[in-house]
Amino acid sequence: MRVTHWVGALGIAALAFSGVEILMVHPRLYWGETGNDLTTPILELPISRNHRHGGWTPPAPFFAGAASPVTASRTFEIFNQNGWGRSLHFLAAWFLAVTGALYLVAGVVAGHFRRHFVPTAPQLSAAHFQREVADHLRLRIPAATGGPDYGLLQRLAYLAVVFVALPVIVVTGLTMAPAIVAAFPFLLDLFGGHQSARTIHFAAFAAVMLFLAGHVLMVVLSGFRRQLRAMTVGTHR
Repeated sequence: MRVTHWVGALGIAALAFSGVEILMVHPRLYWGETGNDLTTPILELPISRNHRHGGWTPPAPFFAGAASPVTASRTFEIFNQNGWGRSLHFLAAWFLAVTGALYLVAGVVAGHFRRHFVPTAPQLSAAHFQREVADHLRLRIPAATGGPDYGLLQRLAYLAVVFVALPVIVVTGLTMAPAIVAAFPFLLDLFGGHQSARTIHFAAFAAVMLFLAGHVLMVVLSGFRRQLRAMTVGTHR
C-alpha cells in the first residue's frame, strides 16, 4: 500500500505538471463539441504568454453565404509547444491507473472502504458535522493515532475523490482521445462533446488539487514526522 501510495503520488505530480503545460498552449475552456481562438470561451485562464496574443489576420469565410464558418491566421508565434507534455501526460496516467486499480481492489477485498470511508451513524448528526467544520476552520486537528480513524469530513472527501473525481478524470481523458471515441462514440454524447469533456476534465483536476492541498495540510497539522514515518518505513511510536 505504501509503494502504490508513493507511485501514485509521483504519477499525480507528473500529471499535474504536464497537464498545466498542455493547458498553457491553449488556456481557454469551451462547452460543446468544438472550440478555438475564434470561439467565445466559458473560461479563459491567464497562464500563458499567448493569453493576450497579438491578434489575427482578417477572417476569411470557407464558403459563400453569411452562415459560412470563417478562418484566420495568427499574427504571433505560439510560445508553448506541448508534444513532450502530452507524451509525459499519457505515460504518467498509466502509473496512476495501475496503482489506482490495485488500491481499489485492495480496498474492496480488505473492507477498507466499508470500514473507513462510509460515515457512521453518529457522524451523520448535524451537531457532529457542525463541530467538525468548526474544528477544521480553526485548524484544530487531532494528533495521528496510527490508524485510519477518519472524521466525517475526511470520509466524505475520500469518497468524493476516489469514487467521483478520479473516475471522472479518467473517463473524460479517454473521451478526448480520438481513437477511444472512434471505438466508443457514446462517450461524446455522455459529456456533450470533446470540449465539454476537456472542461469537465479540468474541473475534476482542480477539485483533486484542492483535496491534495488539504490532505498535505492535515498531515502537517496532525504530526508531520510521525505521519511521514508511517507512510515510508511504517513504524509508529
